[in-house]
Amino acid sequence: MNDTAFEARVAGLRARIEGVLDAALALPDAATPRLRAAMRYGTLGGDKRLRPLLVYASGTALDAPLEVLDAPAAAVEMIHAYSLIHDDLPAMDDDELRRGQPACHRAFDEPTALLAGDALQARAFEVLSQQDGVDAAVQLAMIRELATAIGTDGMAGGQAIDLEAVGRTLDLAMLEHMHRRKTGALLRASVLLGAIAAGVGSGERHDALARYGTEIGLAFQIQDDILDVAGSTATLGKTSGSDAAHAKPTYPGLLGLEESARLARAARDRALAALAPLGDAAAELARLAHYVVSREH
Repeated sequence: MNDTAFEARVAGLRARIEGVLDAALALPDAATPRLRAAMRYGTLGGDKRLRPLLVYASGTALDAPLEVLDAPAAAVEMIHAYSLIHDDLPAMDDDELRRGQPACHRAFDEPTALLAGDALQARAFEVLSQQDGVDAAVQLAMIRELATAIGTDGMAGGQAIDLEAVGRTLDLAMLEHMHRRKTGALLRASVLLGAIAAGVGSGERHDALARYGTEIGLAFQIQDDILDVAGSTATLGKTSGSDAAHAKPTYPGLLGLEESARLARAARDRALAALAPLGDAAAELARLAHYVVSREH
């Protein structure tokens, strides 16, 4: 797949997930128009959409039609949006910018942002459970995969480690452990949701995709750490240097930029090696792995 074809494919999938999310968040009875507006504000108009792209890429590599992948792609992006809304709150990272615009709690208010995040998390599981024509066992497996990825074994646990580590120096093993939970678990789940939706919930290909997802999850967070140091606020769409300002442990803080970049590339290479059992069908996943460590925002 050449660059032009890949970019066109990504653009098409980004437009597709935007439409799916728009429909999922129409919510004619959302309790209050303000809550619905906050949910949509925090979710729609995103840029990378990496997590839905991973769902689509892994699912189509296993011959799943896009229609079957829409629900898990939307669910994982709503979970991601909820996590960003909550991360930006004053009680957490206290960030004022997200995607180049005021964070949700700045555009609305803190209680509304908190409720919007809660409602997005609930809506994600509702969407996963309401797929027509999908076997109940497959739905349950996807719900379990996503729930595990965002609980104490995944995102929430990683964020808890991150909060307790403020002002401390973590060794490399603990830093990797934190990143694999905080960010990596949801990226790994994105890959596996596509596989499960395609009917591949175990076996060689499933295990290969699990390894791939684990490694790109780590590579993504290392690159995020690098960009927080080397990127600009205008390019990132959020405040640069916030990790250092909050005295958070990061790869560049521990190892420097050059060694951090080397480790990100090494994780990418392990991800690429994991794709061998899928052959040419994994071309999109391979391109996404390269994107993860070459992106500038």
